[in-house]
Parts: sequence; structure tokens; C-alpha cells
Amino acid sequence: MTTTESRIVVCPSCTALNRVPVARLGAGGTCGKCGSPLFTGKPLDLTTASFDAHAAKGDLPLLVDFWASWCGPCRQMAPAFAAAATQLEPHMRLGKLDTEAEQAIAGRYGIRSIPTMILLRKGREIARQSGVMPPNVIVQWARQSVGG
Repeated sequence: MTTTESRIVVCPSCTALNRVPVARLGAGGTCGKCGSPLFTGKPLDLTTASFDAHAAKGDLPLLVDFWASWCGPCRQMAPAFAAAATQLEPHMRLGKLDTEAEQAIAGRYGIRSIPTMILLRKGREIARQSGVMPPNVIVQWARQSVGG
């Protein structure tokens, strides 16, 4: 008997859970609830309402860029993080969390300096990196951190 391995993918638009066969992750796909694309090739803007769904309910690792609009290095890293999303999706979800707007989540993770990236799997932190990094270094660090 063969089974098709699948992943639970959280919709970036409505946070509905979608079961997607691993072999079809690269095909994109749309949400079964709202019809939006499951992958956009760019980081999501995470809020209190969406953070926990993406961090804990989905099967994809979540790479979060903790940033603030007043932070020069954060603005400098934003294009690099966006470029990394095009390389890391669909096997990893990337999201940006504004530490000013979402202070409770930033506090939960003990964010003391920004930009800080935290890689989460099933709600648990598996890696952390602070400071500005170019896209290729973000991609390499993220892939090594998840073991592939």
C-alpha cells in the first residue's frame, strides 16, 4: 500500500488549512476555502491574527523577519528577504512581523535587536539570526537550519 506524503499549508489570505501533496508543492495551488494562491513568492505581512496559524498549524517551516519601519538596517534588508522568498517557497513560508505593531509577539520571542530572523517549525524556534544579510546568505542559513 502506498501513501502520498502531504503537507498542511496555511493560506496566506484567509489562514485556512490546506492539505497539499508534497509532489505538488511546486505547482502552487489555490486555497480550498477562498481560492487565493497558496504561494505568492513574497513574504507575508504577519499580524497577531495570522502569526500563530502560520507558525504552529502549518507543516512548512516559517522564517520570520522581525523589523520596524524606523529601523534603517531593517529597510536595507527588506529587499534581500523578499528575494530569499522567491528561492525558499514553496518549501518554507516567509513572513515579516512589525515589532511596533505586534509588540506582544516580539516580546514572546525576546526580540532585543532588529532585524532579527527566527526560523520556526510547528511553533518551536529552531534557529535565530540577527543583522542584515544578503539574499544568498539568508537562503543558505535557512536551508541549513532546517536540514536541507
